[in-house]
Amino acid sequence: MAKNIKVAGVGMIPFTKPGQSDDYQVMGENAARLAIEDAGLSYSDIGQIYVGYVYGDSTAGQAAVYGLGLSGVPIINVNNNCATGSSALYLARQAVESGMTECALALGFEQMTPGALGAVWTDRPSPMKRFFKERKALQGVDKKAPDAAQYFGGAGREYQEEYGTKPETFAKISEKARKHAAKNPFAVFREELSVEQIMESPHIYGPLTRFQCCPPTCGAAAAVICSADYAKKHGINNAITIKGQSMRTDFASTLEEHSLRKLVGVDMAKAAALDVFEESGIGPEDVQVVELHDCFTANELLTYEALGLTGEGTAEGFIWDGDNTYGGKVVTNPSGGLLSKGHPLGATGLAQCTELVWQLRGDAGERQVEGARNALQHNLGLGGACVVTMYSAD
Repeated sequence: MAKNIKVAGVGMIPFTKPGQSDDYQVMGENAARLAIEDAGLSYSDIGQIYVGYVYGDSTAGQAAVYGLGLSGVPIINVNNNCATGSSALYLARQAVESGMTECALALGFEQMTPGALGAVWTDRPSPMKRFFKERKALQGVDKKAPDAAQYFGGAGREYQEEYGTKPETFAKISEKARKHAAKNPFAVFREELSVEQIMESPHIYGPLTRFQCCPPTCGAAAAVICSADYAKKHGINNAITIKGQSMRTDFASTLEEHSLRKLVGVDMAKAAALDVFEESGIGPEDVQVVELHDCFTANELLTYEALGLTGEGTAEGFIWDGDNTYGGKVVTNPSGGLLSKGHPLGATGLAQCTELVWQLRGDAGERQVEGARNALQHNLGLGGACVVTMYSAD
């Protein structure tokens, strides 16, 4: 990077089930205010704002931040499917790195409805048309199963067929997520579950049962991004450094190599991670804590290998040996992840950022990962986009 970019402050509100939250503009305003206060700044200090959400009308970002003031600041609304929050973060970081502004705000929120994700605009071609056609050719269509579960459940089944992975291995990931979320007051699901209880929940698709699928969620999170000089000038002494960041979209392999794993973004994740390792000079072996996109347990398993946390075909041992949790090699999703903390699409990437900043500052309370110095974030959206970010306390 041309210069050190800092996360000066973060904020988020507790995630909730649909119907139990404030309206989106209230959630967004509250998260933004928390991040700005955490940085020790005022709204007037913010030079640019990037706001992410998936389900909402145009300029909903303005509706949220106008509660903080009307300063004429540029506000850009962002929608990149489930990678929306980290896409807003990516743009805020770019704006600061380029010198366009010294201080920017990235904000994400989502006010969701109950049930599985579905198309809103049914009178025009779906942006997922190519992906649906490929998925149909590879495994057909189950009209009873949620669409997203068919993508990720199919990818998990494909992995099983190659490596002989036990169904219980996927459930073990969800057990870990619930155990972590039990210590997170911001999480939706804080009740611990055993592998047996997870396996006994209703079957959804492939290796997935109900408790292996993330819930629709409402929530908001935000981060203040600034230059190193700006942080020093304003006495921001606990800022966390963004050491590397990459956004990747789909390659030809996504659709042409006829693999469900590639269809759900494994190659995007690998490429973005390699970019970040090279840029930051920090490898996966030097990372203590990770927040990754566990929309389904199958995707968490695939992402372990895509990020280089464990070798190809070794995820099952990695999981059962406890190398993905406290006392193991790297703590993954100490927040509880999307599976248990929840997945308000536009907020997810910034909630991941918030958790990792807290971890690197030593502010994660009962979830604190001992000795956390380097943290890795992975946020994925089908259709597609993947953002990987490396943070450091150094």
